[in-house]
Amino acid sequence: MNSAVVAGAKPALRPLALACAISLSILTAHATEASAQDQAPSTVVVTGARFPGDAATTPIGATVITQDDIRRAGVNDVDAAIRKIGGVFGRQSLDGSPDFGLDLGGFGTNSAQNMVIFVDGVRLNENELSNTVLSTIPIDTVDHIEITRGGNSVLFGEGATGGVIQIFTRRAQQQGLHGSVFAEGGQFHEHDARASLSQVSGPIAADLSVMRQGTQNYRANSAFDQTSMSLGLQSRFEAGRVGIRVESARQDSRLPGSLSLAEFEADPRQSMTLKDFGALNTDRITAFGEVRIGEVDLAAELSHRERNVRSNYLSSKYPSISAYDSRQDQFSPRARWRTQVAGMGNELVGGIDLIRWKRKTTADYSLADASQSSKAVYLRDELRFDPAHDGRLAIGARHELFDKDYSDALSTNPAESTSQSQNAWEAQASVKPLPLLEVYGKAGQSYRVANADENSYRYGNGILKVQTSHDVELGASIGNEERKLTARAFRHKLDNEIFYDPTLNDGFGANTNLDPTEREGFELDGEAKLAADWRASAHLQHVVARFTDGPNAGREMVLVPKNTLSLRLAWQPSANQTVDAGAQFVGRQRYGSDFTNSCAAHVPGYATLDARYALQVKRWELALSGLNLADRHYFSNAFACQGGIYPSDGRQMKLSLRYAF
Repeated sequence: MNSAVVAGAKPALRPLALACAISLSILTAHATEASAQDQAPSTVVVTGARFPGDAATTPIGATVITQDDIRRAGVNDVDAAIRKIGGVFGRQSLDGSPDFGLDLGGFGTNSAQNMVIFVDGVRLNENELSNTVLSTIPIDTVDHIEITRGGNSVLFGEGATGGVIQIFTRRAQQQGLHGSVFAEGGQFHEHDARASLSQVSGPIAADLSVMRQGTQNYRANSAFDQTSMSLGLQSRFEAGRVGIRVESARQDSRLPGSLSLAEFEADPRQSMTLKDFGALNTDRITAFGEVRIGEVDLAAELSHRERNVRSNYLSSKYPSISAYDSRQDQFSPRARWRTQVAGMGNELVGGIDLIRWKRKTTADYSLADASQSSKAVYLRDELRFDPAHDGRLAIGARHELFDKDYSDALSTNPAESTSQSQNAWEAQASVKPLPLLEVYGKAGQSYRVANADENSYRYGNGILKVQTSHDVELGASIGNEERKLTARAFRHKLDNEIFYDPTLNDGFGANTNLDPTEREGFELDGEAKLAADWRASAHLQHVVARFTDGPNAGREMVLVPKNTLSLRLAWQPSANQTVDAGAQFVGRQRYGSDFTNSCAAHVPGYATLDARYALQVKRWELALSGLNLADRHYFSNAFACQGGIYPSDGRQMKLSLRYAF
């Protein structure tokens, strides 16, 4: 098995894979037999301060999406699970992929830079203007997803102002061989084939998932094809576990481009860029370990990722071909000390995050070399001060240093090398004054630094300043698993927000630090068991994003809908049948270029419906699902006043078959 892991890695990854495999073999030789509990089916273990724990240590105000939730809704990728089940607003992708742009907290076109996404403790965000790619994570490997809204820079670093999404893959625990195969076909020549296997033998567990997806998509010249693989190997011993995971994905996309409003109204399926296409290849290898020594838990991840992007824009008057080759290394050791202080439970967590990122650009307009390294140290303490009322008080701080280098042989600007540092802090408290009522409050400072793309096309002298946000949140939750309602009010007051201003540079636009801005609003989450076989859930967000000072004071930020609402209804008419239906509503928003709020029109609001029916017969599951059932013509991405429109998908029906063993 170890040799298979090493052989499956790219040449650049093989030394790390070999070292991990040797270490794993040594530890395996001394591993103890798995306990009876290890052999039982896995349960959801939430992760608080970057360590696994029980439900009592769930991050304050977090939303958890389980494997059962994902199966019941019938979603085929992680992005869709976060949007449909977690209630996170998402914008249609620009390249035909299922990777919608997720937006926590109303940050518009820069939402990806104000939200941090982790997979098994490894940061996925890139140091460039691109969305985090989630479609390469096989959905069958996901155990659960945690969504924590609001500022979280203490534990998760820069860019965590809007919130953090953590994705956790399964830890195979059932002894023997288990797996599943899945096949789906649908309109627009959509096809999805997946297979997953897990083998547990004593303390040794291995898992393999492969996936092939493809579709011609709704629009012309928007075909998408993807192949991905995930291979994991781990060994459990009396005090912890160690393992490695190797992942690889290949994407090919046609690029349909944008439309004017008149073109959209005439035919939303057309494309004016029939020659444009691109490709994305990613490879990642991660070594991980956890061990308990007395009252102290130790954990670490060592990850290496390579990413290659190819873009071919051949339809325009001035065609261009570009290549972006980047790599990122991360090492994140940390420790947790759980003890009793004056009869109260206390959890002290500290750690270090070391990240190094490099990118080479090859294009007729740029030969840029960019790099960034960051070094961070953080400390967080949580005290359970009132066990009778589940009282919790947490404080934490982080310091992070960034070193940036940039040079471009085709640019007249001199090479740049600079350093920036920033601090974050947080204070949180929660208590249950009544058995079914919990109230909480959070305050802190979060931050983000400009990425390589923003600094390379900026306005003014010197690199862009660090964006800081003072975050406040108050919330309450009432109910239990049968019926529960959670409400939260939040505010982010930002200084030096990093944003693209289309009015600068004589109307050509540039990235800059804005005058003071804010995001404030509230969210409601509800779920209820309506009857023995009926369950409903809902998520409502209202957010106002605007300038608070300067010449634009009072004006709204662009591409931020004030209101979003998602509803889901699950029905189980019999033991072997399930029905799941959902509705999503998005209110109107400013066009992407409407910085001065002078455009006479808004991006219209819209509502969509989806549903799924599944029939279980022994180990087989047959399902029929539909997206955008009302066949609404709408769009969520529009970068010019009544133009720059990327139409969203029309109605699609799909049929799937799954076999589990």
